[in-house]
Amino acid sequence: MVTHFILLGIPNTGGLQTILFITFLAFYLCMLLGNLLIFSAILADAHLHTPMYFFLCNLSIVDLGFSSISTPKFLANLWAKSRTISLGWCMSQVFFNHFLGSTECLLFTVMAYDRYVAIYHPLHYLLIMNHRVCALLATGTWIASAFNATILTSLTFTLPYCGSNVVEYFFCDIFPVVKLACADTYVVKTVSFTNIGVVPMTCFLLLLASYVRIIYSVLKMNSAEGQREAASTCVSHLVVVTLFVGPCALVYTQPQLSKMLVTPGQIFGNMVTPMLNPAIYTLRNKEVKAALRNLRGACLSLRVRIC
Repeated sequence: MVTHFILLGIPNTGGLQTILFITFLAFYLCMLLGNLLIFSAILADAHLHTPMYFFLCNLSIVDLGFSSISTPKFLANLWAKSRTISLGWCMSQVFFNHFLGSTECLLFTVMAYDRYVAIYHPLHYLLIMNHRVCALLATGTWIASAFNATILTSLTFTLPYCGSNVVEYFFCDIFPVVKLACADTYVVKTVSFTNIGVVPMTCFLLLLASYVRIIYSVLKMNSAEGQREAASTCVSHLVVVTLFVGPCALVYTQPQLSKMLVTPGQIFGNMVTPMLNPAIYTLRNKEVKAALRNLRGACLSLRVRIC
């Protein structure tokens, strides 16, 4: 019986390990810095203790975890050619990949609903999106995602693995792993396709419904300034959603595609998108910029006092 797996990494990258290591390490460090800054700024600034930034804080936590599932092991593979991964750690990668991926997908849907309420019902926004509702929505996304990931991981690793242990991928995911099973994988593949398809499709339909109403409300606004502010917030959210959904659609709806297409899509979703999310929200948001300046000023003041 298999007790560990061997990750082959990215195909056709012989001789490029050092360049790839430096590039992906830079991506990972930028992701850590960006999301930690956003998280710290929101916590430190009382003006940002609103529903929108509460969900943005949750998104930063998800991005920190999502990129950290596979990147450290992938970097070790590139630098030290440490390709062996234990069965338990492989299970953890599968679980947290789908747990945090589903959470991010549901969070985007909740954030779209938040923007819909803010624009369509501005006078009742804080009444509708009160602390209790926000907490319930956030908790619901985490619990539902954990339930979904538990089902997928359980089905994947209750299969017997008694033959090859070479995973033709740079981290453990459902479809590359179940190829190695010594049993019929029809059930797990069917359930995986259903679960992985149902969650994004449901989120997409809810997002579509929210943004149809949002666009309708924005067009009815008499104030050009109000239209610009509403459009700016929604554009940032739509860009982030597109960057997340695009690679996921490529990887999980077209698993028969060549690894040369699927692997870059997965790398982009796991490393590049979590790095870009803070920049997209920060560059278009005056309140976050101000909070970051205040945080920087507080850090400098603390440093002067210590010295």
